[in-house]
This record gives sequence, C-alpha cells and structure tokens, in this order.
Amino acid sequence: MPQFVYEPVKMPPEAVKLRQEVRAFLAEEIAKGAFTPAVGSMVEADEAFSRKLGEKGWLGMTWPKEYGGGERSSLERYVVVEELLAHGAPALAHWIAERQSGPQILRHGSERAKRMILPEIAAGRCYFAIGMSEPDTGSDLASVKTRAVKAEGGWKITGRKVWTSFAHRAHYLIALVRTSGTPDQRHFGLSQFIVDMKTPGITVRPIYNLYGGHDFNEVTFDDVFVADDMIIGGEGRGWEMVVGELAFERSGPDRFMSSFPLLVEAIDELGPDPERLQAAEIGRAVANLATLRRMSASIAGMLNDGKSPVTEAALVKDLGTTLEQEIPEIVRRILPVEPRGVSGNNGYADLQQLTQMQCVSYSLRGGTREILRGMIARGLGLR
Repeated sequence: MPQFVYEPVKMPPEAVKLRQEVRAFLAEEIAKGAFTPAVGSMVEADEAFSRKLGEKGWLGMTWPKEYGGGERSSLERYVVVEELLAHGAPALAHWIAERQSGPQILRHGSERAKRMILPEIAAGRCYFAIGMSEPDTGSDLASVKTRAVKAEGGWKITGRKVWTSFAHRAHYLIALVRTSGTPDQRHFGLSQFIVDMKTPGITVRPIYNLYGGHDFNEVTFDDVFVADDMIIGGEGRGWEMVVGELAFERSGPDRFMSSFPLLVEAIDELGPDPERLQAAEIGRAVANLATLRRMSASIAGMLNDGKSPVTEAALVKDLGTTLEQEIPEIVRRILPVEPRGVSGNNGYADLQQLTQMQCVSYSLRGGTREILRGMIARGLGLR
C-alpha cells in the first residue's frame, strides 16, 4: 500500500542564524508599538510592515535575483514565515502574493509578467487575491462557470467568484476560468489568468463574516480584458496549475499555527506551576504542534528540491486546521477566564474571543476537510 514519507529536515546554519535575526526584528517592532500581535496569518494587513520585510530581503527569498529575489533556500523562507506567525505579525497584505501567486508566476508565467510583478511582490508593494471558488460550486473547482473568450490580443472574462480573500485591496487576482468546453467536462478546458484589479469591468463587493470583519469578497467580471501574455502555463492547463499551486497553500506553518499566539498566552496565564490536567492538555497540543512542524518542514525540503508534494500537503492541512480549531476549546477547558470581547490590549481573553470567532473557517480555507480527505485516500490507494 502507498504511504507518505516525511523525511526529517535539519535546518541549515544560515536558517538558524536568520531565525535569530527575524526574532530580534519582530521583538523590536512590538516593543516600539509598530504592531499588536494577533492570531492567524489572514487577519491583519499592514502595508508598511510588508514593505519593511521587503527591505530586509525576507519576501521572495527563494526567487532569482533578476526578479527581485534573494536566491535563498525554502528552509530559510520557512523560518521567516514561522516567526511571523509565532509573533502574530500583520502579514496579510503580501501573504497570498508571496506564498503562492509569485511562485506560480515564476514557474509558469510569461517573461513580461515575471519582470513586471515579481520584483514588486519581493519589495512588499504588490498584493494578490485568488479567484477560484464560485457560487453554487462549493469545493468543486472543476465545475467553474466563469468563462474567457478569445479577443484581439487577449481574452475577455465574464463570470463571478466568491469567498475571495483580500480582493478589495489586491493589485492582481489569479482567476481560474473556462476557456473551452463545458462545466460537465470537468478538468478539460480550464485556464488561469493574471487579472489587473484596475481593469474596467471588475466589481468587488464585500462579504462580511459573523463578527463583522471584511476578509472575503464577491468579484464579478463583465467582459474584462486580459492580454495573452497574462495567462499562466498556457491555455487549457489551468487544472494542472491549480493542483501545483495548492501544495504551496496547504503545507506551510500557516495551516497549523493560526491559533499559536492564543496557546502562548494561555501558557503565560497558567504560570510555571499548572495543575495536572492543565499540563496534560497543553502537553498534548504542543506534541501535536511539534509533529505537524516536522511534517511541514519536510514538505519545505521537498519544495526546495523541486518536488510537488500535493497529497502530503493535503494531510498537513487537514491535521493542522483540526488542531487550530481544537486549541481554543482546549484553552477554554483549562482556564476559567471568559472572553471579554476584542479590546485590542492583546490580553488572553481578547485572543480567545478572536480565535473562537475565526477558527470555524480554518478547515474551509484552502480546501474543505472532506475534499482533502478524498485526496488523501486516493494518495493511499484507498479509493
């Protein structure tokens, strides 16, 4: 029977040194009040903070220098991402662009797209959204109905996307659309386009979540023109591009560390001498975190070697988001302090309140639990 293998990865000396540099930088930013730590990577956006990371050379780290990158390893990038999450840094602005859109453009984009967009992402000045989900399709990406038809010098896109994170502030959106065939033909005839959000014909409407936040959007395309050289990977290769892209989205520490700041606050709240039950619950959560970290770091090593561990990443995402959702409940059981509402003072109860409201979505973003488990079962030869 097939099995998944997550080989242990030893962080190189340059990654260990870099971790200390990033920790020192973040501690200094917090001390001077540049940001207040929050939970999750997809919560707070601070464009000035993203530009600071760009100036440090901590965005686009693995990309060639000719495109604004640093030609460093995936493991060095991994420690930067890990520290940003652990410190609750406001990294949302650049997150999607640097995590998955940039690597897709680097691998499969046109030379014009690479030179125009990648240096701006690496500088922390360019932000992306992902246009995959649509009304009435659920998690079934292969049934998308948004269509692009050939026009002189490019394509015209018409259709609608929903649950599009950060589209209201993004400069570009990568849209999965149908360029030939019909939705019942599944993976046939799909293509991905880089869409400039300033293009005429685009309408962005907010979708507010249960606690009043504006993370998601509905994006409507009405004969939106996209040039030929803004297609990714060529016409008809959209499904292949999406599958490869999801390995970047699902395997990183942002899929198991979104609740990490709450866990740290809870440990501080308990103090150095917790009761036996409290210690057991915390120990179990930390053990799960350590296991997921090894699996996730192993995938970073695979990506560094040019592999595409899509199914391995699905397992990390499924297990990771399960833990993220469990941490608020663990904390609620072992601490008597009730949430007091979000007041911005970074107290334990504020983080607990915020995490409880957000964590429901953790198993939805990046692919629902049911879809991921189907992928995992196929990878193991069970279906």
